Amino acid sequence: MELILKRIAKKKSYTIGKLGILPAASVDANVNVDEGTYFCDTLEPPVREVKTKSRGGITQKPFAIPEGRYPVVITYSPKFKKWLPLLLNVPQFSGIRIHAGNTPRDTAGCILVGENKQVGQLQNSTLWLNRLKQKIVEAKERGEGVWIRVI
Repeated sequence: MELILKRIAKKKSYTIGKLGILPAASVDANVNVDEGTYFCDTLEPPVREVKTKSRGGITQKPFAIPEGRYPVVITYSPKFKKWLPLLLNVPQFSGIRIHAGNTPRDTAGCILVGENKQVGQLQNSTLWLNRLKQKIVEAKERGEGVWIRVI
């Protein structure tokens, strides 16, 4: 199974995307990645790095991961105290998860899922996270690899 995260609105303080799903058969057949079935919306930090001055020098705010294709597993998150999707092999990043959250402050560099019904925010995030985790678990139970392609 391949998750397709297509970034559609790159703003100064956040990035909105559409998350689609391609079944394993489509991935193997090299179907156009833009043809994933829409699943939900996403919210991430801005696409580029933003530096701000602070008393202690320069502080780096979270920014979105690079475009690319990454394996996805579900592991236990000590921070969130629950099982969450984790992206592997992301250059210059570690611990990138897909989790619930509503605003850019909730991302901490991760990908949030939900419904983008209000500018720059998500709603029903926990519902969509649980649905996504179920899809990933079902794919893994079928013996499929799970990937996310960020475009």
